Amino acid sequence: IKQRSTMAKTITILSLLGAALGSFYSVDAAAAALVDSATKINFEDKLGDLSLFGVGVRKKGPIKVYSVAMYSGEDAKESIASTPKSDALSTLSKSITASNETSFVLKMNFKVGAEKMAAAIAESVNPRASNKAQVETLKKLILDGVAAKGAATPGTTLQFDCSDEGVKVSVDGNEIGVAPGLKEAFCEVYLDDK
Repeated sequence: IKQRSTMAKTITILSLLGAALGSFYSVDAAAAALVDSATKINFEDKLGDLSLFGVGVRKKGPIKVYSVAMYSGEDAKESIASTPKSDALSTLSKSITASNETSFVLKMNFKVGAEKMAAAIAESVNPRASNKAQVETLKKLILDGVAAKGAATPGTTLQFDCSDEGVKVSVDGNEIGVAPGLKEAFCEVYLDDK
């Protein structure tokens, strides 16, 4: 699989339109769990202290490979609340990368081998990162985490916690390790206009 713009645009549209129009969340209102309409996979409204911003699906042709949810802090939500829709993507991307922590939760809908899953995500991060060794670290962490269970089978959860430290990789709740320095590059996979 190749992680490309379809996923980035899907999560962006779901996240931003509602936030920019004020219909998805308001800063004072409690968020609700969301179900990805394409896969029927459910995501909780909170991940620790982080709020759910939106969900989307990664497709490869007609195959719905995984659903993804983005979680971030209230500071990011507040920054886009009064942003014009035309500036929402840029503002959200800047807010998310400036936020202390943003997490992406991928829930598998289709079986993908460990090598293929690790390579696909690394290939998406690579052009956005300046340090290629850090991308290789991320790829190895994903490979090790997924390979430990054989493959990324339906129901497998991959969590990527993006902070100033880097990107912490967890598979099915088991922390695998941290790829340093990739916070912005990883977030851009799902938030830039590529």
